[in-house]
Amino acid sequence: MAIASADFRELRLDRMSRNFGAHNALKEISLTVQRGEFIALLGPSGCGKSTALNCLAGLLSLSEGAIWLDDKRIDTLKSEQRGFGMVFQNYALFPHMDVRRNVGFGLQMQGVSKAETERRVDEALNVVRLTTQGAKLPGQLSGGQQQRVAIARAIAVEPPLVLMDEPLSNLDAKLRLEMRAEIRRIHRLLGSATIYVTHDQDEALSLADRIVVLRDGEVRQIGTPQDLYRRPLHSDVAEFMGFRNALAGKVVRREAGEVEVDCGFAGPLRGQPVDLAGDGPVTVAIRPSDLVPMSDGALDAEVTGMEYRGEAYFGTATGPAGQEMFFRSETPLGVGEAVRLGVPADRTLVYASGGEQ
Repeated sequence: MAIASADFRELRLDRMSRNFGAHNALKEISLTVQRGEFIALLGPSGCGKSTALNCLAGLLSLSEGAIWLDDKRIDTLKSEQRGFGMVFQNYALFPHMDVRRNVGFGLQMQGVSKAETERRVDEALNVVRLTTQGAKLPGQLSGGQQQRVAIARAIAVEPPLVLMDEPLSNLDAKLRLEMRAEIRRIHRLLGSATIYVTHDQDEALSLADRIVVLRDGEVRQIGTPQDLYRRPLHSDVAEFMGFRNALAGKVVRREAGEVEVDCGFAGPLRGQPVDLAGDGPVTVAIRPSDLVPMSDGALDAEVTGMEYRGEAYFGTATGPAGQEMFFRSETPLGVGEAVRLGVPADRTLVYASGGEQ
């Protein structure tokens, strides 16, 4: 029977760490999650996202630190005692059990009565809109329906926390968009907390109340989707949040709230300083969608490729010193064509090289 309570105020990670031999997979992760919050753990492969989720679920023990649910320490509890719901990347459904038995499996393991199990299975299937599919086997369902069954199984135990490990990665693009909306709807309906692992920035931005960006087992930034999208605190976070252009340069002029940077082009770039403690080399970060052809653009370049993406053309170009750039254009440009690219100063971020703050 679960010991952790579904009626809670906050989950607190206190310097949560996990080592695999000499490798520090998680390094003192501290985070407080409020009831009702949707938290996305975002980062590239190998950054520690799934390790953090498995530590929360009780599938991995901590090397150091603690996990608290209100005033109860729970990292010392077994996985089944924590009472959390878990949705895996591969669904992890039992192929020989029908939908109802899959959804009720966790309740059965907890020793919940048959009548109560039936009630909760009915409620969970209603939440995920699968009330007519209860007698089917997983193999008779679509990928999106199987994912809904996995979610129903996770929420049937009435958990204080739902943990999701890249649950949409096996779905096609259309289903991913549909399931994003469903996951957010279910989260709001339940009122519990959700921690969601993803490497997809669009998923994190569309789903989360707050995003935790991880790199090499460490927290690099915690903030709202708006914070992360508009003003990443480090150049590596900026790169992961879509600032694909990273131009090396040197500050040549400073003025109130803005700097001018020489990146080896005909003219300097103006941008917003984010982390400029000294006078060393800097990295200028720009999103491809913000870099566009302009008659008075500061970046002189030669087009090296173009592709059509429906709403616009996106191209690659090379600067006079071999700088690679990614840009957006309303019209196609020919390979080898000269172009001048420009970007508004308020959409250009400037970091000390290395991005450390």
